Amino acid sequence: MNLAHNERFGLAKLLLSRTAAILAIVISSSACFAANKPNVLFIVADDLRAELGCLGDRHVISPNLDRLASRGRLFTRAYCQQAVCNPSRASFMTGLRPDTIKVWDLKASFRKTKPKHPTLPELFKQAGYRTRCIGKIYHNSEQLGDPASWSKPAKFHFGPHWADTVTANRVGAIKKGQVPAIESFDVPDEAYWDGRIARQAVSALGELKDKPFFLAVGFWRPHLPFVAPKRDWDLYNPRELPAPTGWFAPSDCPPLALHNSKELKGYRDVPKFPLTPKTTRDLRHGYYASITFMDRQIGLVLDALEENGLRKNTIVVFFSDHGFHLGEHELWCKTSCFEFDARVPMIIATPEIAKAGTASSSLVELIDLYPTLADLAGLEAPKALEGESLVPVLNDPTTKVKEGAFTQHPRPSYSKGTAPVMGVSVRTENGRYTEWRNRKTGKVEAREYYDHRIDPFETRNVANVLKDKSWMTKPKRLLDRHFPHR
Repeated sequence: MNLAHNERFGLAKLLLSRTAAILAIVISSSACFAANKPNVLFIVADDLRAELGCLGDRHVISPNLDRLASRGRLFTRAYCQQAVCNPSRASFMTGLRPDTIKVWDLKASFRKTKPKHPTLPELFKQAGYRTRCIGKIYHNSEQLGDPASWSKPAKFHFGPHWADTVTANRVGAIKKGQVPAIESFDVPDEAYWDGRIARQAVSALGELKDKPFFLAVGFWRPHLPFVAPKRDWDLYNPRELPAPTGWFAPSDCPPLALHNSKELKGYRDVPKFPLTPKTTRDLRHGYYASITFMDRQIGLVLDALEENGLRKNTIVVFFSDHGFHLGEHELWCKTSCFEFDARVPMIIATPEIAKAGTASSSLVELIDLYPTLADLAGLEAPKALEGESLVPVLNDPTTKVKEGAFTQHPRPSYSKGTAPVMGVSVRTENGRYTEWRNRKTGKVEAREYYDHRIDPFETRNVANVLKDKSWMTKPKRLLDRHFPHR
C-alpha cells in the first residue's frame, strides 16, 4: 500500500512538474508577445496635397518625409473620403464612410450615429496600448476631440487656425479677418503650434518607450494661414516655383463641381478674385514654406524614434486628411471632388517591410488605414469596417486591393446637415467619374469624366462629349454599389 501511495505521489509530482513547465512556457510566450506588440506612430498633416519630393515634385523641400518613404511604402494613389476636415478625419478614425456615420460638415459627431463603434486608437486602447494625442487628429473643435480615444487628455488638439500666427499672438485676441494669409517672421519653431507639437511628441516617445503605445501626432500645417519661420521661406526662390497647372476651370465643367474659394477670402491680405499672378505666387510660396517647416518637425519626431531604440518595433504612418487647390481650376483650398482635393500623400513604414522604398500605385483610401493597422498589430477589428487591409500591398507593392477609390462632397460646400446635392466620385485606373445627385430624388443633375491617361490634370470634362458610353460602365457600377440611390 505504501508502494502504491509512493507511486501515486511520484506520478502527481511528475504531472505537477510538467504542468508548471507548460505554464512557464505559456507565460514566457505571453510576455514575449506583449513585449513584441508593435507600437504605432500615427502622423497626420492638414491640407497637404500629394506634392512632395518623394512623389517626384522636386520644387518641394521635404527631406524627412522623403527619408520615411525610402524605408517604407509610398502610396502614389491614395485618396480621402471627403475633402474637408471633420468628415475626412471622422471617417479614417472610424474606418467608416461619411454616409455611414452621417458626417458631412464641420459640426456633426460620429458619436451620435455610432456611439459604440470603437475608433482606431480606441481599439488599441482596449488591447492594452497607451494611446496619446498631440496635435490635431480629430477636427479642431473641443467638442469633437473624442476623449474616449485617448489614455490621457489630448494636447494642442483644438483652436482656430488663424490663432496659430505670430500676428495674432502679438496683437492679442483678434478675428480671422484681421490675420494675413501668409506670414514670414524670423522666429524659432516653437513660435508656431507645430514646433511645440513636435517637441511634445519627442518627450512623449521617451515616456512611452517601455510599453506598447499608439501615439497620434497631428500637425496643423500646411493649412491656411501659410505661416512658417523665415528660414523656411528663404529656402525657396518664388520665381522658380511652378505656376498652377490647369489654371482655368475644366471645359464643359458643371457649376456644381466648382465653389467660391470661401476659406481663402477670409484673410486680410487676399484681394478680390481673380488673384493677380504675384498674389498667386506669394500664396504658393507660403504653402511650400509651410510644408518644409512641417517636414522639419516630423524629422525631429523620427529622430527621437531612432534615439529611443523604437524603430525596430514601431509602425510609422504618415498621410494628409485631404488635398488642396492652389489656383488650379480657378479654385483655392478644398471642398471639391477633383483630383487635387481627393488625392493625398500616404506612407506606411513597418520594421520589416518587403521591398522598402518601392512605391505602390495601387488605388487605396484613408479608410483602409484602420483595418491595416489592426491587421499589423494582430487586433480583431470591428466587422463593420468599410476599408480594406493594405498588408498585401505592404508585402508586394504591385498588389491591387480594390477597383476604385471613392470621394464625395455636398453642395453647397459648407452645408450644415443634409445638403440638397451630393457629388459622388470614383477614381479608377483610367480616370475619375463624378455624378452630382439630387439627394431627394436621386436624379443625376450633372456628370463629369476625366480620362487621366491623356488628361491627368482634369482640364476637360468629356462625360457629355464621348458618343461611345462604354467607358461609363465600370465607374457607374462602382458608384452605384458604394453610393446606392436612396
